[in-house]
Amino acid sequence: MYLSVYVIVVSLSFIALGYFGLSYYNLPIEERYFHPDYALFKPSGFLGHGLGIAGTLFILIGVFSYMARKRMKFFSRFGILKYWLEFHIFLCALGPVFILYHTSFKFGGIVSVSFWSLVAVVASGIIGRFIYLQIPHSIEGGELSMQEIQDMKNELGAELMIKYDIDISEFQAVNSSKIESGLIAKHLSVSDYKKVKRLIISQKKIVRRIERLDMMRNIFKLWHVAHLPFALITLIVMLIHVAVVLTFGYKWIF
Repeated sequence: MYLSVYVIVVSLSFIALGYFGLSYYNLPIEERYFHPDYALFKPSGFLGHGLGIAGTLFILIGVFSYMARKRMKFFSRFGILKYWLEFHIFLCALGPVFILYHTSFKFGGIVSVSFWSLVAVVASGIIGRFIYLQIPHSIEGGELSMQEIQDMKNELGAELMIKYDIDISEFQAVNSSKIESGLIAKHLSVSDYKKVKRLIISQKKIVRRIERLDMMRNIFKLWHVAHLPFALITLIVMLIHVAVVLTFGYKWIF
């Protein structure tokens, strides 16, 4: 529900920051020192440093708030899990955008390890979101068991048989156009026709998900193997970077 808004915010942030500092970021690195806004855009500058702090906080909040909501019973009363996932994706996409501009597109040393690990985390997160959507979930966002999915399928089939005297097996192997022609032959009212068609399509989707459920769950487990190590590398190097910055006395507005 909120994901499209989050995508717009992340995209606009990327475009706005790029537009605002275009003349600076377009310069070769060795010439940026002479740019009139060098003190503003450089990584230790007012804007550059602020973006680094904000980006880091966004990522930390996005990661640990979602982990807390998912694993700690106390937080289970606060909102639906799928909305927390979308918020996690939002912050962990906006944070890297800010960090990208914090670096002023200059990567080197251990920071480059963190940045490219971050890119891998974001890319794998997009893939993980797609895989996650293939696994049936409840309205609260919890993963459904095979029995719960089977019960949903049986309930739809029973509703079609009891209310409309329609055997769902007649429509299992047919496409959308044949579903329409088959329902027309049943002489349903317009409202019943729309509802029955919606029920049949929903039931067919559930059948397809049941068929690929185990495969998608196994893929999701493998995805974690790729996603988590990059996330850990990013967090560790990020903490080292912050510690080094504080050790050398770099300060922002406080």
